[in-house]
Amino acid sequence: MTSTPTGRLDGDRLILTRVFRAGIEDVWASITESDRTARWYGAWKGDAAPGSTIQVQMAYEEGAPWTDMRIDACEPPRRLALSSLDMPEEWHLELLLTHTDGRTELRFVHHLTPSDGLGEVGPGWEYYLDLLVVAREGGEQPSFDDYYPSMKAYYEGLAG
Repeated sequence: MTSTPTGRLDGDRLILTRVFRAGIEDVWASITESDRTARWYGAWKGDAAPGSTIQVQMAYEEGAPWTDMRIDACEPPRRLALSSLDMPEEWHLELLLTHTDGRTELRFVHHLTPSDGLGEVGPGWEYYLDLLVVAREGGEQPSFDDYYPSMKAYYEGLAG
């Protein structure tokens, strides 16, 4: 799991990467099948089709709330694009997969807006992506306290 922050900025895109020794279809299933997303982010329900809205349970947030997300694009097994609909500002997210030599890379992209608090968003995505690693590979589940506030300064520093 991550002991130091891994995110980087590319313009208005926050990019975090994880690599798995697994086939692309298996990693795709981890980010798209409700029973598997429940292991690291939260279960979801609804019509999983581009343009549709699904409800996602944020299992690791206080009270495990449900939130609406629109599926902006679904291009199996390489690209999933989502927008959160009930945040103060819409979040636009992409999960991009590539496969080479028995390894699948997941690039997680958060398209930032000026009001997104990078010092909070970055550590949160590090935590969730490490939960994905644990869900896939086993190990001890991390505590959010290991990510925030210790990574806050790093992410604030990325913004300049």
